[in-house]
Amino acid sequence: MQQPHTNRDKLLNGALLCLTERGYRNTSSRDIARAAGVNVASINYHFGSKDALLDDVLSRCFATWNERVQEAFNQSACTSPVGQIRAVLEATVDSFEQIRPAVYACVESYAPALRSEALRERLAAGYADVRQHSVDLVRAALAGTDREPPERLPTMVSVLMAVIDGLMMQWIADPSATPRSAEVLQALADIGAVVAGDSTVERAG
Repeated sequence: MQQPHTNRDKLLNGALLCLTERGYRNTSSRDIARAAGVNVASINYHFGSKDALLDDVLSRCFATWNERVQEAFNQSACTSPVGQIRAVLEATVDSFEQIRPAVYACVESYAPALRSEALRERLAAGYADVRQHSVDLVRAALAGTDREPPERLPTMVSVLMAVIDGLMMQWIADPSATPRSAEVLQALADIGAVVAGDSTVERAG
């Protein structure tokens, strides 16, 4: 990890560390300042309040997901939708341990968001950014090929995001019981086959 050069960066890193070790409710301004190695007053100077700093850190977990997805696409150089999904699952579901601080930050944001409109807005913006970023990556990967992007690509991305979020929660509770990317991909294929074979399922317009 690149060493922070400013007190603002130190506070962000310190707050992320505190969230991972202490959780949202048990993190104090002094905890963050101590972890960052700066004066407590720096929190109000750079962010206005401890809550604003924590909200900023919590929302930054989405940047980590964007980076992971971008790296997956760059490394796979795959233009098939299945190959792209496989690459994304490998970069996320198979890598929760590697990005544990970001995983914890994401999960820590859910309960506080129930009572904070500002945090809900940050989460909504974060999800929207990841969704659009992923859609853009798929379209860019298919550009110049004979393949067209799926008709309901944004919805597909939203569902895949929900699958990853759910598996993230399962991983925190029981890592050994959480399916790996290959199992998830096969399960998605099985679900798709079941749904496709049911004539009672009404296709969205």
